[in-house]
Amino acid sequence: MSTNSQILEQNQNTPLNNDVIDLLPLIKLVWRRKWRIISLVFVVMLLTALVVMSIAPTYQASATMQIEEKGSNVVSIEQVYGLDGGSSEYLQTQFELLKSRALAESVVKDLNLTTHKEFDPSQQEPPLIDIKGWLKDLNVKKLIPGVTPEELEAEPLPTEQEILDGVVQSFMKKVSISPIKKSQLVVIKVDMTDPVMAAKAANKLGENFINSQLDAAMQASITASTWMNSRLEELKINLQKSENKLQAFKEKEGLIDVDGIVTVSANELSAINQRLVDARSKRAEAESQYRQVRTIKKNDWQKLSSVPAVLSNPLIQTFKAEEARAKAKVEELSKRYGKRHPAMQAALSDLNAAQASLKSQVAQIVAGIKRKYQIAAANEYSLKSSVKENKEQIKDISKNEFKLRELQREVDSNQAIFDTFMTRLKETTATSDLNTTNARIVDPAVVPNEPIKPKKPLIVILAGLLTGLLAVFLTLLFNALNNTFKTSDEVEQKLNLPVLGILPYIKHTSKDQKVALTFHKNSDKIFTESVRTIRTSVMLSSIESLHKVVVVTSSVPGEGKSTVSINLADAISQMENTLLIEADMRRPTMSKILGLPPGTPGLANLIAGSNTFEDCVKSLYGGIDTIVAGVVPPNPLELLASDRFKEILTDLSTKYERIIIDSPPIQAVSDSIVLSTYADSVIYVVKSDDTKTQTVVKGVGKLLQNNAPIRGVILNQVDIKKAKKQGYSYEGYYDYYGYSDPKSKKA
Repeated sequence: MSTNSQILEQNQNTPLNNDVIDLLPLIKLVWRRKWRIISLVFVVMLLTALVVMSIAPTYQASATMQIEEKGSNVVSIEQVYGLDGGSSEYLQTQFELLKSRALAESVVKDLNLTTHKEFDPSQQEPPLIDIKGWLKDLNVKKLIPGVTPEELEAEPLPTEQEILDGVVQSFMKKVSISPIKKSQLVVIKVDMTDPVMAAKAANKLGENFINSQLDAAMQASITASTWMNSRLEELKINLQKSENKLQAFKEKEGLIDVDGIVTVSANELSAINQRLVDARSKRAEAESQYRQVRTIKKNDWQKLSSVPAVLSNPLIQTFKAEEARAKAKVEELSKRYGKRHPAMQAALSDLNAAQASLKSQVAQIVAGIKRKYQIAAANEYSLKSSVKENKEQIKDISKNEFKLRELQREVDSNQAIFDTFMTRLKETTATSDLNTTNARIVDPAVVPNEPIKPKKPLIVILAGLLTGLLAVFLTLLFNALNNTFKTSDEVEQKLNLPVLGILPYIKHTSKDQKVALTFHKNSDKIFTESVRTIRTSVMLSSIESLHKVVVVTSSVPGEGKSTVSINLADAISQMENTLLIEADMRRPTMSKILGLPPGTPGLANLIAGSNTFEDCVKSLYGGIDTIVAGVVPPNPLELLASDRFKEILTDLSTKYERIIIDSPPIQAVSDSIVLSTYADSVIYVVKSDDTKTQTVVKGVGKLLQNNAPIRGVILNQVDIKKAKKQGYSYEGYYDYYGYSDPKSKKA
């Protein structure tokens, strides 16, 4: 047998092993519950089959429609009201229009679906579960305060519009629109229990969609024509206003041919500019000559005659030549004659005459230069004035031309818009009765022969499969949540302690029947044989070393340790001289179980010395001696830990072959730990399918830490029938001959 330190170390390491999931126990657990799971699956599948059989079959009718991206373009009216069918958004819009409520409502009205049995509640069969009917049958006053059955029945009748809305909503749920990818086709599907009506509804949905498209196109054409007529009147008024404004401007400015006037003015300006250039040249030349003579005094005609402007005159040159000849003649005669000589006088007279002519001619030429300069300057000024005046005139003409052209452009623009609208209006009016659509039904719906749902076999199989999975899951979940000991294997695996035996659960048939006396009365064969099995395990464990003092304890109250102690002591007393001691002095119950009178002296009295051993020991049936707890003391732990109790226990060991001590629960008080120090062996009682595993592990750990000699575990109150139903087996703990089931006796 393992030592306490080894057992304690194994128990401490046991929780760590929980991190590894062992599938074999889970599989065994599911296998043990297989019949329950199979039964549940069978029942659910049967109920599902019954429900599915009662469901009306649904038929699906489908019609295929082609929706072109752009309709036939008879006239370009799209430019007026903005249709653009060349995009994916257009097709998506058409698909959504097929799902619209307005279209569904038109189909409902055309086919009169409000009176069809699938949509009319008055023609439908009542549901399998009529909650409303149940409420009417029950006493509503008790169930719903302030509500009477009359009030529950007095419901307002729905209006025609409410009925129509409800039918439309139901019909829309039965319709599905499925565009075919990479094509202009769309499939209209209608699911109904009436196959003929389903086909009619699918076709009617497509027809009404086409009609709605035609109506929309017609309405758009009418709207566009009306708008263009009103717009055309406005354009006509604007055109007349612009023409009147142009004519008024021409009359005001006296304009006939602006282009000709502008050309004449430009030619005149060019000629004047050319004359102005010549005049400037002449004026510059005259001004240069005038400046040459202006700086010389008028009396200095000799100097003036040498000025290039004067000297260049042929007459001046002639007079200069005559003067030169006269001077030469005077010089020649002066060499021969005197001043009074007639020849000299004649020569001097000729010289004076020549100089007088030259002077007179110089004066005339200088005056002519001055006049020429004045005339050239006046001519230049006159031409400048003409150029300026001509430029101003051209500017005025340009302004008028710009204004005239602006008014003319406005007239032309208004005329073009008016002509365009007039053309569109004539086209729209001429083709207003020509309706085209971009949708057509290419594959009408036919009456379906086979329903699409419900898939009865598949539903039943899925229900069974899901139920099975759910049952397995719940089995594993409940097993995980029920963290208790249910079998001896679980005890040995989790506590690393041997199981000395199990005690079956006994259901009380009367208030006077006590489980603690079952072995003595032999009222239950299974229980009796189980106690004998435990007795054998206890006695065999003491072959090597005498285990005289045996302490029986448990984790918490209510696990049946006192019942185990009494029955075990009764069984051992048949073979050995046995003493049963009730050491649970906090909540004593043995006096009542054994039928002893209240106030019977016991262990507390014996330790305290208030009563003798003979007063405290009571001999019961079968030769078993018992010492009950006695008077409840204020300090039970101190009494059990005292030397007096140790001496009493040593003295009793010499008188009895076996001493069974019923101790308090280990998790409640520490009395059991003190008692374990006096014991040769400790038996741990665990209530089956009740005490938590962690609670038992902690209780056993406390005893092992104090080196308590734990010899094994007794699994108490095992419900054999329940365990068998759950798939557990306890063979080996009770035999065929101890089985008290009447059915087995026959076997």
